[in-house]
Amino acid sequence: MKHITLLVLFVTLWGCKKEYSYTNEIKEDVVFLSDDKLEGRETGTQGEQEAANYIVKRFKEMGLVPKGTENYFQPFSFKPKTNPHEEVKFVTMEADGTITGTNVLGYIDNQAEQTVIIGAHYDHLGFGSEGSLYRGEEKQIHNGADDNASGVAVMLDLAGKLQKANTSNNYLFMAFSGEEMGLLGSNYFAKNSTIDLEHVNYMINMDMVGRLKQDSTLAVYGVGTSPRFKQVLSATNKSFKIIENESGIGPSDHTSFYLQDIPVLHFFTGQHEDYHKPSDDFDKLNYDGMNLVSNYIFDVISELDSQGKMAFRKTKNESEETPRFKVGMGVIPDYLFDGKGMRIDGVSEGKPAKRAGLEKGDIVIKMGDSTIVDMMSYMRALAAFKQGDTTKVVVTRNGTEVEKELIF
Repeated sequence: MKHITLLVLFVTLWGCKKEYSYTNEIKEDVVFLSDDKLEGRETGTQGEQEAANYIVKRFKEMGLVPKGTENYFQPFSFKPKTNPHEEVKFVTMEADGTITGTNVLGYIDNQAEQTVIIGAHYDHLGFGSEGSLYRGEEKQIHNGADDNASGVAVMLDLAGKLQKANTSNNYLFMAFSGEEMGLLGSNYFAKNSTIDLEHVNYMINMDMVGRLKQDSTLAVYGVGTSPRFKQVLSATNKSFKIIENESGIGPSDHTSFYLQDIPVLHFFTGQHEDYHKPSDDFDKLNYDGMNLVSNYIFDVISELDSQGKMAFRKTKNESEETPRFKVGMGVIPDYLFDGKGMRIDGVSEGKPAKRAGLEKGDIVIKMGDSTIVDMMSYMRALAAFKQGDTTKVVVTRNGTEVEKELIF
């Protein structure tokens, strides 16, 4: 009798176990993922694995079920490329000279026919591997708070919000490894999916969503990959100045899914001077802005939820039209600027623009004989120059035209 009583008590306590209650932990997630102790989360390192374990802990707290090949994990091994023009080769076994990255996958199973994938890459540059824009002599940790602890934090926040939502989709949440080395984790998953891609409704990606500016400009890429996206993005927008880009091809993980004929949306709050530098730290992020981004994406998902299966539409690959150039000015363009010209969002030390006296906030309107009206015309003009050339650059600065001589 005593054993039966204990059994009944155990079953009762198990049945009453505490369910997940949503709390906003965006800042806490960013602070952990961008801490020095993770040493920049470079693919295949102990720091990246610690980040992966943290994401699993968060998935478990929210009651997400594993959807990897090894519980929540989907490891993949590859040989780093020695030629920048060749493709990375995935290998089936670890060996000398190979690197193993780890995707992290958590699933909300609503017994629905379609699944929505929501992803963000969690790897970064470690102590400043290829891709770093830091020019100091001593190695420094690249914590990647905006790139891309911010995207992972918003992804986790959406998981919490969607855990108890009344919805007609399943949700697969993915933290991708290997993005900085060439979209490797998302590419591997797309070719070795742990779910049937035929039943994926659409994919949402977040990469650098932590620096919303005062004008509340938010870039959304992939809006042309399904006919319904533009209307829904507009109908649910209460806070943002949206810059739309139709193409499903871009420098982040949504590209891997677009290439599998899956509609995609990619969210981005813009470049900044700390991009790919050790100074991309948690204290520079706009957490109120991140909350707005998360709420907006949740509203978009909720609205799309009532519209069934998204039709896929191919878009023009704008990257194929990008001119090739031999020189650079040494500036960070403001990719969210939608006025006339190319606005400078940052100037690199020791580069042609800095030597010429160009400043952050300048808007380039003429380069040589070419009028600059947008980013594409700027790149076309730049493609005409080679190292050693000299040209005149006209910018507007605080409403006044200023001419500078620039030497490449």
